[in-house]
Amino acid sequence: MVRRPRSSTWFAECAVLAVNRLSRVLGRGEGTVIGGRAGLALDPTLLSGLARGRTVVLVSGTNGKTTTTALVAAGWGGPVAVNDTGSNMVQGHVAALAGRPGVPAALEVDESWLAGIAAATGPAVVVLLNLSRDQLDRANEVRRVAARWRDLCATLTDTVVVANASDPLVAFAAETAPHVAWCDVATPWRLDAVSCPHCTAPLAFEPTGWSSACGFTQPRATTVLTGDSLSVDGVDVELDLALPGAVNRANAAFALTALARVGVDPRAAAARLAAVREVAGRYARRRWRGGEVRLVLAKNPAGFSAALEEVAGAPGELWIAVNARMADGRDPSWLYDVPFERLAGRTVTCLGERRLDLATRLDYGGVAVRLADAAPDPPSDHPVTIVANYTAFQEWNARTAS
Repeated sequence: MVRRPRSSTWFAECAVLAVNRLSRVLGRGEGTVIGGRAGLALDPTLLSGLARGRTVVLVSGTNGKTTTTALVAAGWGGPVAVNDTGSNMVQGHVAALAGRPGVPAALEVDESWLAGIAAATGPAVVVLLNLSRDQLDRANEVRRVAARWRDLCATLTDTVVVANASDPLVAFAAETAPHVAWCDVATPWRLDAVSCPHCTAPLAFEPTGWSSACGFTQPRATTVLTGDSLSVDGVDVELDLALPGAVNRANAAFALTALARVGVDPRAAAARLAAVREVAGRYARRRWRGGEVRLVLAKNPAGFSAALEEVAGAPGELWIAVNARMADGRDPSWLYDVPFERLAGRTVTCLGERRLDLATRLDYGGVAVRLADAAPDPPSDHPVTIVANYTAFQEWNARTAS
């Protein structure tokens, strides 16, 4: 009997799984990057091979990718391949799909990688959450990303684009898509879309939506979020989320709209979302050093603005940690785009490698500060909310989990 040779995809997938396992055994992490790199070195088309025959949902945007992806996976029900730990480039996608044959996939995608990942995976749905400034010294300018998304959307003839109608830059990108499900989630951050992406005239924002003098206006949505009440294609759903804040209700709206497009009942999916209490440490509540801490990730002005809205009135102490490493962006001047004035009347403990920059910004905003060179002990009689940017959050997530 002559044996048929194994495909290059099979060998590369085995390499991904082996390297992932070795990385975990050696205590070097989950292997979601190095395992993916090993597989792609053997087969550069590995992602296409692993995605073939699956129903794939891609989620992209400046903020909310990880949480929305986790909500899609939770709402789907049953086994789902998912990269909900933040490894959102091709190596992470390969690692998420390896060893999970035949199951659907929910994948978060870095904004700059979206076109290539969509071409490789042939998604049923692409979710476009939002676009705003991020990591000024290394990220693409926001409108350039919107233009690239616009070019991509025009090619998605067999894909439904679930798009944020409340964000003018996302609407500009998605209006070229043949199939769009628009979501109205009342996006409050507007500083990156003050002018029309078509004619550059100032955009007018009214309670009924935004518009431009050239005729570019907010699209009519088929998903509408009002408080905890959601309508998805005329199906009314009441949200009962464990995840806090308006931003997570919006994330849930996008997730349920995407799931409806792949045949999942939005009411049944919404019931499953209630079980999601944290996502890769985000919103986790933990006992640590005799006190209670809650972790919140905020890595750019829009993300911080949303986080401050939720934590400004939170009981107990507020600590903010800011680093400026490669993954955070080296330039901390974005702190001056964050509306820290909302914290007036509170005292904020400043932590992280850029605690002095943070303290200076807070002082300009009339916020009392306390500097801490090292992680202080939390009080035992009231909770602490810790808001941290990307690498600072990873440190606090690991520190409080042990």
